[in-house]
Amino acid sequence: MKMSGARIVLECIKRAGVDVVFGLPGGAVLPIYDVLYDFQGLRHVLVRQEAAAGHAAEGYARATGKVGVCLVTSGPAATNLVTALQDAYMDSIPIVAFTGQVPTHLIGNDAFQEADNVGITRSCTKHNFLVKDGKDLGPTIREAFHIAATGRPGPVHVDLPKDVLVKEAELVWPDRVQMRSYNPNYDGHPGQIKRAAKLLVRARKPVLYVGGGVISSDAHVELRELAELTQIPVTQTLMGLGAFPLEHPLSLDMLGMHGSYYANMAVHDADVLIAVGARFDDRVTGRVDAFAPNAEIIHIDIDPSSISKNIKVDIPIVGDCRRVLRALLEAVREEMHEDTPSLAREARKQWLAQLAEWKRQHPFHYDWDDDVIKPQHVIQEISNLTRGEAMIVTGVGQHQMWAAQYYKFKHPRRWFTSGGLGTMGYGLPTAMGVAAAFPDRLVVNIDGDGSFAMNSQELATCHDNDLAVKTVIINNGGHGMVRQWQGIIYKGRFCAIDLGPSPDFVKLADAYGCVGIRATKPSEVVPALEKAFATPGPVVVDVWVDKWEYVFPMVPAGGANTDMILENPNQSTKEKAARAQTGF
Repeated sequence: MKMSGARIVLECIKRAGVDVVFGLPGGAVLPIYDVLYDFQGLRHVLVRQEAAAGHAAEGYARATGKVGVCLVTSGPAATNLVTALQDAYMDSIPIVAFTGQVPTHLIGNDAFQEADNVGITRSCTKHNFLVKDGKDLGPTIREAFHIAATGRPGPVHVDLPKDVLVKEAELVWPDRVQMRSYNPNYDGHPGQIKRAAKLLVRARKPVLYVGGGVISSDAHVELRELAELTQIPVTQTLMGLGAFPLEHPLSLDMLGMHGSYYANMAVHDADVLIAVGARFDDRVTGRVDAFAPNAEIIHIDIDPSSISKNIKVDIPIVGDCRRVLRALLEAVREEMHEDTPSLAREARKQWLAQLAEWKRQHPFHYDWDDDVIKPQHVIQEISNLTRGEAMIVTGVGQHQMWAAQYYKFKHPRRWFTSGGLGTMGYGLPTAMGVAAAFPDRLVVNIDGDGSFAMNSQELATCHDNDLAVKTVIINNGGHGMVRQWQGIIYKGRFCAIDLGPSPDFVKLADAYGCVGIRATKPSEVVPALEKAFATPGPVVVDVWVDKWEYVFPMVPAGGANTDMILENPNQSTKEKAARAQTGF
């Protein structure tokens, strides 16, 4: 049975198990929207800017574990989407992005709204396709979903010329996908796993370093079992938060540039470091020659190109985190049947005692102020009120780091942030995707005033599509992280960072048909949050915080993780208090 290429596209999306598409129509994809008019089984969420469609697809994918889908037109729509594709690429998020293209006979002629979509997206996708014949639509889309979801997940782009969408063809949907050049390895090498088990059991100062790959592979149960069986402490990357409960006695919280003192010191002093689903990025390692200098390193990752890319490892294990951890657990139990050297057992006890002492001496902390709201206090109250059960999304900046430090995550797939690319404006559209996936859960977007302003137009999408996102703006009147760097690294030479009180976010929320709430004093924080969480529909809470509060610890660029700055070296407490009184 033949049908239009546009109908084939929608039928294939539906067969791939997708129920929500985030998009914005335009000339090149109008054939698809014409079919969508009365197509059953797919919900379409109309965004206000194309990058938001990509971020929303990211949020949907991260929340559900399924592939997210976005659909935009040609030319500027496709170029707007690039930021979201790069974001998904760096954070290993499975999405399939469909873009329109001018008719095939006009490609290369500089036609209206033409761009070299495939060329532009080649470096920011796991793979991309230009479909030139309707008979290839089914197999191509089937491959696109397969590539996005398997191996190391990532974005895949499918470019659709308008004439291909109009012409009729037969729908072909292969039962299986076989690609000679693409065969991810899921099971780790048994010999390497056995070597890792021996090293792990005999380690005196071991540390588990856990990244987003544990969440992508749903390996959190196996991770916890391994940690508790071996009594090895766990530190998580920004992308890995939620893989291991932060309130667990073995948790060391986050490591890296703004990680905990005790996590960074533990990794530095470790004799064995077990990296699981992490890629040793620069925000984690600091100066690479000083990262875990005394440790033998085991690296478990499904992406062989990540092994020894930044840090040389001693025992590489290429495979799916969940499968490898299951095999490692069996191997560890076999090793533990043998007599573990008493010196190792005693050293492990001393190691845990040392970590507990570092935790006691250097916890995450801030100075309370009766007159000015501290941003850390806002995060703590969000965590208390939600009991760590909410779906937490952030923008990028200081508020992102405070959320990572002070929110007590209990579960995987409850934390959504832009890790690798650090995309400002990520928060609200990503929260839309999470809310579309789980409309009955509390979705909280913790944002900054600068980050929120970059995609605030998506409040209209929230309102019109019943996406009850609760946005809490940590409003410090400027680009806070830039202010922090200029204050510490550039000796207070502040330039182009102040945003002031414009816009009025409460009025902006009202303009979009949403509810706006403001808090300017510490005593107003909890009532404002309680009201927001109890109010149906999308809500914006504008919280005016101390603009001079900085994120600590902080590892300066180019420094080792042991070079952590624990307080502002260029500002006295008295000066800080005086500046805070000026408001923002």
